[in-house]
Amino acid sequence: MERLTISLDNQLSDQFDEFIRGRGYTNRSEAMRDLIREQLEASRLEKEGGGHCVATLSYIYNHHESDLASRVTSVQHDHHDLTLSSMHVHMDHDNCLEVVILRGATRSVKNFANLVMATRGVRHGKLHMVPVEIKQEQHSPASVPHTHSNPLT
Repeated sequence: MERLTISLDNQLSDQFDEFIRGRGYTNRSEAMRDLIREQLEASRLEKEGGGHCVATLSYIYNHHESDLASRVTSVQHDHHDLTLSSMHVHMDHDNCLEVVILRGATRSVKNFANLVMATRGVRHGKLHMVPVEIKQEQHSPASVPHTHSNPLT
């Protein structure tokens, strides 16, 4: 592990300490590592149209809205290769929250998320992506091929 030293003026240092306390960090180093990872991921996703990611897509919709649930489900089935899992939560008598876990090409994941979030009646959509390296592995001829997704940061 490499050690870095930074200098901050008192005001910035105090604000940073307040920030990390608010987030529950017990030390500055872990907070800095997470902030650096977050910025590297954002930069990588912004620069690279290609590459792969794992992602969560969350959105809320009113299940009474005309045929909305089946339209969203249809979009998911059309992109079944990206969907690892989904969870459906009944928030109240009208609203549902869905969270979809995705893995695939960054462009494809973004396009899928945009299709879902742009569906009339879907509200509060949010996509969170983490860039990954995808490796296909098969440990022996008798084993089942499987995918590993290693975060890049």
